[in-house]
Amino acid sequence: MSSKPIVATRREVLVATAAMGALSLVPGALRAAGANDSIRPFSVDIPQREITQLRQRIAATRWPDRETVPDSSQGVQLVTIQKLARYWGTDYDWRKCEAKLNGYPQFITEIDGLDIHFIHVRSKHRNALPLIVTHGWPGSIIEQLKIIDPLTNPTAYGASASDAFDVVIPSMPGYGFSGKPTTTGWGPERMGRAWAELMKRLGYSRYVAQGGDWGAFVVDQMGLQAPTGLLGIHTNMPATVPEEIDKAAQAGGPPPSILSTDEGRAYDQLVATFKQVAYARMMASRPQTLCSIADSPVGLAAWLLDHNDAGGQPAAAIASALDRTTSVNGELTRDEILDNISLYWFTNTGVSASRLYWEYRGGFFNAKGVSIPVAVTVFPGEQYQAPRSWTERAYPKLIYYNKVDRGGHFAAWEQPLLFSGELRAGFRPLRQEI
Repeated sequence: MSSKPIVATRREVLVATAAMGALSLVPGALRAAGANDSIRPFSVDIPQREITQLRQRIAATRWPDRETVPDSSQGVQLVTIQKLARYWGTDYDWRKCEAKLNGYPQFITEIDGLDIHFIHVRSKHRNALPLIVTHGWPGSIIEQLKIIDPLTNPTAYGASASDAFDVVIPSMPGYGFSGKPTTTGWGPERMGRAWAELMKRLGYSRYVAQGGDWGAFVVDQMGLQAPTGLLGIHTNMPATVPEEIDKAAQAGGPPPSILSTDEGRAYDQLVATFKQVAYARMMASRPQTLCSIADSPVGLAAWLLDHNDAGGQPAAAIASALDRTTSVNGELTRDEILDNISLYWFTNTGVSASRLYWEYRGGFFNAKGVSIPVAVTVFPGEQYQAPRSWTERAYPKLIYYNKVDRGGHFAAWEQPLLFSGELRAGFRPLRQEI
C-alpha cells in the first residue's frame, strides 16, 4: 500500500493560509492578525528534553505485582506492559511520527473560545467533495493519517477522480494539539456546531462528515443539527438500537421481543459490550481521579490499551503487536500503537480527553433521530454489528448500507483502503449536490 503523504512546503502552507486570512509573522511562531476566526499554520516539534524525560519516567516505573490469573481478564497483563515499556523507553522513535504528522498541512483556529487543531489536505482533482472526519477515544488524528492519500488522490489507488475528497481532520477539544476546555459544555453537540463553523471558515458551502467511536456521536449530532451545507454523514459505529432493545441489553437480560438472526446476534454483542465498559463508566463519573495517567507514562499506556472492542484492537492484539514491525491484515504495529500513546503523553491529554465521557449524557448505541442522508458501513470487529432492519429505522434517509468482511473498531487505522472505498461508495449519491 502506498501511503506517501502530500507534503506542503513552508511557502505553500503560508500561501494557502494567507488566502484564508491575513498573517503577521512573529519570531518563533506564526500568529494570525486581527479576528479570532483567523487560521494559522501549525507544526509539531516536541522538545528533545521532553523525549528524554519520557524515557527517564518509563525507566523509573514502579511495577505492580503480576496478575493472579493466566489471561487478561484482570486487565493488561504485566508481561505485556513491561515489554511495551522496554521498547518505548529505548528503541521507539517519536521523531518518525512527528515527521509523518508534519508531512501534512496542519492549522489551528479558534472556535467558540477554544483553539482547534486540524489537518487540511485539498485534492488535486476538480470538484472534490469536502469531508470532515472525526476520531474517537482512545484515538487521535493518527487514526486517520492512512486514509488521507487514498481519499484525496483516488486515481493512485485504482479509483476515479470523480471520487476525490478534500479532507479535514480536526483534533477533538481536549485531545492532541487542540485546546483543553477549562469550563464544562464541550460534548459532541458543541463539537458538531464547531465542525460546521470550521467547514464554513474553510470556505466549504457543501460538505459531508464521517465519524467512528466518539466521532460517530459527533456526526450523529451534526445530523440532528442539520447545519446549512451538510449533505450527509457516514458512520462506522451507527446508533441504531431501538429503545426497548437498548434498555434490555444494558440490563443484561433477555431481549424483550422475538428478534431476527442478525438482530439476535447484535443483541448478544451489545450485552457483552455493556459488561466490558468499566473504563467508560469511570471516565463518565470520575475523570479527574485519573490524575495518575498524567504522571506515569506506563499508567497512561495501560489505561489506553485496556479498551476491549470486539475486534481486539488494541488491547487483545497488543501482545503480538509488540513484535510486529509491519502491519499484516490490518493489525496495528507496536510503533503505530505507541505513536498514539505518545501523542497523548506529550500533549498531557489523558485526563482532558477522558472528560468527554463525563460531558455526554445520552445513550451510546440508541437511535438518535437523525433525518438527513446517512451512509453506514458495518465492520465485523465493531462492538456490535448493526442489522439493516435497525439501521433503516434509525436513519430513515439511509443512502448506503454495507457489511464488510474485515476491520474493527479502529477501521480507518486498521483497514485504510477498505475504509476509503466505503466512503467513496457511501457518499457517491450525494456528489451531484456539490
